[in-house]
Amino acid sequence: MTTTTARTPDRQEPRPQDEPEALASVEGAEAPGLPSPRGMARGLLATLTQPRPVAREALRLTRDAARILRGTGEIAPSPKDARFADPAWSTHPGYRRLLQSYLATTASLDRLVADFEAGGADWREVEQVRFVLTALTSAMAPTNTLLGNPAALKRAFDTAGLSLARGTRNALRDLVRNGGMPAQVDRSAFTVGTDLGVTPGAVVHRDEVIELVQYTPATDTVRQRPLVIVPPPIGRFYFLDLRPGRSLVEYLVSRGLQVFMVSWRNPTPEQAEWGLDTYAGAVVTAVDVAREVTGSEDVTTLGLCAGGQVMTTALNHLAATGDDRVRAAGYAVTLLDFSGRAPLGAFSGPRLLDLAGRNSRRRGVITARQMGSVFTWMRPDDLVFPYLVRQWLMGEDPPAFDILAWNADGTNLPARLHEQFLEIFAGNALVRPGAMRVLGTPVHLSRITVPTFVTGALTDHLTPWDGCYRTTQLLSGPSTFVLSSSGHIQSLVNPPGNPRSRYWTGGEPGPDPHAWRAAAQEHTGSWWEPWSEWAIGHSGAEVPAPAALGSAAHPPLEPAPGSYVRDRVPG
Repeated sequence: MTTTTARTPDRQEPRPQDEPEALASVEGAEAPGLPSPRGMARGLLATLTQPRPVAREALRLTRDAARILRGTGEIAPSPKDARFADPAWSTHPGYRRLLQSYLATTASLDRLVADFEAGGADWREVEQVRFVLTALTSAMAPTNTLLGNPAALKRAFDTAGLSLARGTRNALRDLVRNGGMPAQVDRSAFTVGTDLGVTPGAVVHRDEVIELVQYTPATDTVRQRPLVIVPPPIGRFYFLDLRPGRSLVEYLVSRGLQVFMVSWRNPTPEQAEWGLDTYAGAVVTAVDVAREVTGSEDVTTLGLCAGGQVMTTALNHLAATGDDRVRAAGYAVTLLDFSGRAPLGAFSGPRLLDLAGRNSRRRGVITARQMGSVFTWMRPDDLVFPYLVRQWLMGEDPPAFDILAWNADGTNLPARLHEQFLEIFAGNALVRPGAMRVLGTPVHLSRITVPTFVTGALTDHLTPWDGCYRTTQLLSGPSTFVLSSSGHIQSLVNPPGNPRSRYWTGGEPGPDPHAWRAAAQEHTGSWWEPWSEWAIGHSGAEVPAPAALGSAAHPPLEPAPGSYVRDRVPG
């Protein structure tokens, strides 16, 4: 009897055209931290002590081991698993046996987790076990060691040991400068305002919380009603204005929209008490400045990721007070309802959330590195070990890649806002009517009646698309939903023209997201295209483009991208 071919997850090294999906690390402001050792041990113990499944897997591994030692094992990696692309893994008897032993072990652990879930375990506990075992099995890969990596050994031989010297230098540098983690990118290759965030514009408002950037029109006529973009409050906004040809801002001004961008200040422990009142109030301020500068009675808005949550609390306040200064609103990869299953459920234990909240209160802020570690270790085969192999074992320099440079350029999050994001994450507080008050107003999502355009991303592991779809049912106004291919950040940095990009459009969203998808029509291209058409349709008549930026009340203060996007503070 022969073994079946092992099924392994598709693991590919990040490529420029495949934006690493866990680049959302600095956007997941609601994520609390790593799993607690006690919860980790409890879940692992329960998984690894299931009597029948463990006995079955022990017998299976014994049989696999015998076949592997005889050289008759048929276990093989996925063709897409770049770790084992070197020919030695299939031609060298020793390496082939090492590979098959590793794959047999990881497949066995995957089956034990599936049995644990099938036995009735809570899905959050299953996700925590899966998180831990993913990190463990990724670290166990033989390719992470010099002797277990034939490609690294060949490189050492071919360079007479120079690659080992360079790798040692890289590892020591990362130990000192990067918390012991392999660097993902050469940040020195890019400068904000020179290489990144270069669409022309000017800061037309600055207060202690935000700068507001107005962008220079690129057309002779513009739509009269301006667009105010609300990026997430952690991370720099310039992922929306990355580089020419990869900039949402550049695309929108080319469509004749008047674009204003919120640029959040990088908070210090002195701003520990900034919460949703502070951030939602800043959104309202941005709306008013855009109205004054353009002479428009109202605006449209676009909220992205956690910025969409902040925008929602502002929209709720305006709706409750009968204020119609926002005409329509867009949402991009934003979760308002956290009741659905997602890998982030691994971090939703009450004790863990309480500990995370107490830690941020004690420090005054939670840093981007602290939050980023969660998302990095959710995808270790994409965001940890490929860089370890290339830079520590192969002696290569970190790559120069724009979106990775942005990802490494994180900001802090104030303790109060972090605490409120934890409340949203753990208690689903935005969905429960009256569970939160922002700007003095109880949050009732159903009273938001403006038209909305909602997007999700098909392979998004941070904000699952069917969870994003739920927004269409929580708000009361007419809603359009578009599903994008790819993952969290890849779906946002998604200019038209990529023949591999896809999006789906359908009819009026109903209660069932999967029924909507089954009837949806697939298109080649980017969601930017239907979104911009929708935005133009809600942006009023064409008027002559302004000859200058700003106004008498809000004159230009400095060129875009401004100063706050360059803030460097301890943390």
